[in-house]
Amino acid sequence: MYIDADACPVKQEVYRVASRYRLDVTLVTNSWMRAPDERWIALKVVEDGFDAVDDWIVEHAQAHDIVVTADIPLASRCLIKGARVIGPTGKPFTENNIGQAVATRDLLSELRGAREITGGPPPLTKRDRSRFLQQLDNIIQSIRREHPLNST
Repeated sequence: MYIDADACPVKQEVYRVASRYRLDVTLVTNSWMRAPDERWIALKVVEDGFDAVDDWIVEHAQAHDIVVTADIPLASRCLIKGARVIGPTGKPFTENNIGQAVATRDLLSELRGAREITGGPPPLTKRDRSRFLQQLDNIIQSIRREHPLNST
């Protein structure tokens, strides 16, 4: 699993699920951050540059990997590589919904630019965290059903 870690609010949930399924987790970030001292959790600090984290994740993500991100363009790029992608609210990004997600993101960006709307997404709720845990579990189970010999 790869986590777009700079602003990810569900890292603890990922650790809990990854531990249960014995999955490796790589936190990818622009700057050092504290990570649990577990052999299955890696911290990858990439150069500070526009989209450097995204580029690293896309370069390393493969089919049947899981990427956790709220970044819609990154989600789209990872889907092309065959990875499964889930947002922090538990919304899975799929080939069926990524086009609409990109269009909505672009519209909201234009509205913010025109000062029609201000602010960002609402804070994560307990319900969002619960949905995230359920969807992450569903994705892992789906991958395991499709590839029973694959450990991820």
